[in-house]
Amino acid sequence: MTTIADSADVATGAHIGAGTKVWHLAQIREAARLGENCVIGRGAYIGPGVVLGENCKVQNYALVYEPAVLEAGVFIGPAAVLTNDVFPRAVTPQGVLKTEDDWDKVGVTIRQGAAIGARAVCIAPLTIGAWATVAAGAVVTRDVPDFALVAGVPARRIGWVGRAGQPLRQEGGQWICPGTGEAYIEDGGTLRLA
Repeated sequence: MTTIADSADVATGAHIGAGTKVWHLAQIREAARLGENCVIGRGAYIGPGVVLGENCKVQNYALVYEPAVLEAGVFIGPAAVLTNDVFPRAVTPQGVLKTEDDWDKVGVTIRQGAAIGARAVCIAPLTIGAWATVAAGAVVTRDVPDFALVAGVPARRIGWVGRAGQPLRQEGGQWICPGTGEAYIEDGGTLRLA
């Protein structure tokens, strides 16, 4: 059953998938498309035309600016920000307040199962790979490979994580998930299931 809190602001024309929960003070803008069984936390913002796959979680006060695309099972931590402007300015060089026509929006794409930690900032345009994890407080300025664990300012890869989100251990020529036992193979700076 879809649940939308009375204090949430859901624009006409936004699509909210079955079973999705939108909590207090959240704002879902026009033409946003949320898949089934998503959770949008208190005070979160989902911009116009943003797309979320099924089973996504956007935690309290996170800001997801258009034209972001989140694939299925993506986690956005509390107060995380996905930006959309490479050269932000409030005014034109002539000092006139900018309008929608004065800038080109660029987006963050987050692939299936990836997680963005609390207060992390993803600076568009970039892609976060499938099942990757961005540590809390990181500032991501470039693409992140599948299964990568990135941290810092600017974010750098500090390890690998499996689909369970746990850091992988290297054993022989493979990386092993301590939670699931899944094996992964590293090849040229990328990781894939064995």
